[in-house]
Amino acid sequence: MEHAPHAQKILQQLAAELKVRPAQVKAAIDLLDSGATVPFIARYRKEVTDGLDDIQLRELESRLGYLRELEDRREAVLKSIEEQGKLTPALRSAIEAAPTKQELEDLYLPYKVKRRTKGLIAREAGLEPLADKLFADPSLDPKAEAAAFLNPEAGFADALAVLDGVRDLLSERWAEDAALVKQLREWLWAEGLFKSKRMDGKDEHHPDVSKFRDYFDYDEPISRVPSHRALAVFRGRGLDMLDVKLALAEEPQPGQPSLAEGKIAIHLGWSHAKRPSDDLIRKTIAWTWKVKLSLSLERDLFTRLRESAEGVAIKVFSENLRDLLLAAPAGKRVVMGLDPGIRTGVKVAVVSDTGKVLDTSTVYPHEPRRDWEGSLHTLAKLCATHGVNLIAIGNGTASRETDKLAADLIKRLQQLAPDRQIDKVVVSEAGASVYSASEYASKELPDLDVSLRGAVSIARRLQDPLAELVKIDPKSIGVGQYQHDVNQSELARTLVTVVEDCVNAVGVDLNTASAPLLSRVSGLSASVAASIVRWRDANGAFRTRKQLLDVTGLGPKTFEQAAGFLRIRGGDNPLDITGVHPETYPVVEQMIAKTGRPVAELMGRSDVLKTLKPEAFANEKFGAITVKDILTELEKPGRDPRPDFKVARFNDGVEDIKDLVEGMVLEGTVSNVAQFGAFVDLGVHQDGLVHVSQLSNKFVSDAREIVKTGDIVKVRVVEVDLARKRIALTMKLDAPVPAKGAAKADNSFRPAGRGEQRPGRGAPPSPPAGGGAMAAAFAKLKGGR
Repeated sequence: MEHAPHAQKILQQLAAELKVRPAQVKAAIDLLDSGATVPFIARYRKEVTDGLDDIQLRELESRLGYLRELEDRREAVLKSIEEQGKLTPALRSAIEAAPTKQELEDLYLPYKVKRRTKGLIAREAGLEPLADKLFADPSLDPKAEAAAFLNPEAGFADALAVLDGVRDLLSERWAEDAALVKQLREWLWAEGLFKSKRMDGKDEHHPDVSKFRDYFDYDEPISRVPSHRALAVFRGRGLDMLDVKLALAEEPQPGQPSLAEGKIAIHLGWSHAKRPSDDLIRKTIAWTWKVKLSLSLERDLFTRLRESAEGVAIKVFSENLRDLLLAAPAGKRVVMGLDPGIRTGVKVAVVSDTGKVLDTSTVYPHEPRRDWEGSLHTLAKLCATHGVNLIAIGNGTASRETDKLAADLIKRLQQLAPDRQIDKVVVSEAGASVYSASEYASKELPDLDVSLRGAVSIARRLQDPLAELVKIDPKSIGVGQYQHDVNQSELARTLVTVVEDCVNAVGVDLNTASAPLLSRVSGLSASVAASIVRWRDANGAFRTRKQLLDVTGLGPKTFEQAAGFLRIRGGDNPLDITGVHPETYPVVEQMIAKTGRPVAELMGRSDVLKTLKPEAFANEKFGAITVKDILTELEKPGRDPRPDFKVARFNDGVEDIKDLVEGMVLEGTVSNVAQFGAFVDLGVHQDGLVHVSQLSNKFVSDAREIVKTGDIVKVRVVEVDLARKRIALTMKLDAPVPAKGAAKADNSFRPAGRGEQRPGRGAPPSPPAGGGAMAAAFAKLKGGR
């Protein structure tokens, strides 16, 4: 826990950042520090935080961690400098005011214990007075002054060596000037170009190299590089395919000073007046820039760009994951899962309306056996035996051919029973193989071959995407871009919070949920979730939420955090199926007394519930906001916030990218969304891209304003590039067909990773800042060269 002054400082800063009152922030921090989870606080402590939602609370939680780390580091820095006897009042003020870790480290840099540098050696040899003297009075003759500072034992045997020591000493001092470093860093961020070219010696026609061909001659203002392009360039750099550097729009002529050197000169208050020491100072400024600052600032800004790009990529990944987890569940339908394969056959699993495995098989409709009729016979028999009314087809290899098999199967079944309704859906099989080989799958399906477990997962993820996908590492679900290029711990942390928020938003059936699903419930650890399942196996279904307290390792605090998110269907207390927390059951009892109706007659009766005023049942512990939430829950008890289930209809005869024709209108499922566009699965093994400019007739800055993962959309084919396997689509069905290539906004598709787009050259960079003063300093700096 931080010291009281620090706590107050953090509280005030968070309140300003979140644009809420300090009292709300303090309440949220107190709850988080006491062990409360974000879902619990957002749902059941609205009164305490005055309505902070889960998004605000997640931001608060993240920033709270950063600011506490910053304060701890600030304390350590102050202590270190104070122990050196160098902490002045001005330095203390600057350190206490530093708003970021980077600015704090800039201030600390001159006082860090470091290896013996050339500047330090020069200082130890007693050259600092000479350096100060020559810079303060450039009219002095440097060689003549250096004669008094010769020190052969320290390596300064002649005047030239002494003056080199002066250069090293001054350049090191200037490179550690926090104000100068900050000024140059922000100027380069505003004016610098992010520039890449093909690495020398790399064959541009080699498949691994050609992926990055759009970056062989690329530049763009660094402050405006989109996330996907930044990560693509950094990937190319990491693979030694691209040479990347930070450049300026106007590079100096050979032998001429750079704009950066001009800025250093202005900061130092020096200009070249052809005095005896001016050439030495000019060369020292050039050394400061080229040797001390240019590479370190480039590294700083590349880190800043990468972190910003990673933040966007992680945000897109998390939003797509949220959409996928909250996708419409097919619900209680008997599903046949088909995991497509060619030589190894199509793996088949039939699961009951509760997800229980009823039957499995393998059929061989494709090469080399081509047993189409035998496969149809086997599948039809399984459908008839188990009452299958929904077929889930994985979208991997042979997906389209297997989809055709399912279509033939449905036709045959409907000929036998015309009134029978059977749907088929192609679903993402991303992560199914990861699940199949997992320890949990081995426990859940011990008698099933690994190859058949994937078909079970494909079937179940259609019944309830949330319940099935929580069994898989979120990074394996396949809805992110450049996920291996971003900070893995931050990605994992963010995705875990998304899963938790989704699980708790929907609620979990206490008597059917798996241990992985239960472990995502507010307050429940993996070990407690396993204990719940063991209790259930030993004692049968839970009859009331109170029985949770009988579970080993589940105490009152955990019960408080978890109980409201756990549902019991057909239990002893009707309220246990709702999101009403057990702690507020006494409030409902007051409603029962007021209306004279049992709770079962209150639930779902909006006409009765609307006559009740929240204020009438509020008390010191549970105010009107909480009572209003209770009434909402009672009105629609156990409601599922997810949308209704729909099925996309793929066009017959469109099974491969070669079948696509420009102008063709198709239906597909949105498989992935990035800021620059949405990817649509058309059932041809290659997703098409609807660029953000083609999503709507109105201006769209972020594709998620229009679509989300899992949406079923109608698109028109604008362009097909068979060689590069690229499909350009539009959702503006009523608009004229764009001229060839016009849909490739952002200058066509990027090849460096699925779904990225090729970069344009970017807007021309702004002219160098500085105006007349900069031009004058620039001219002065060049004097005598």
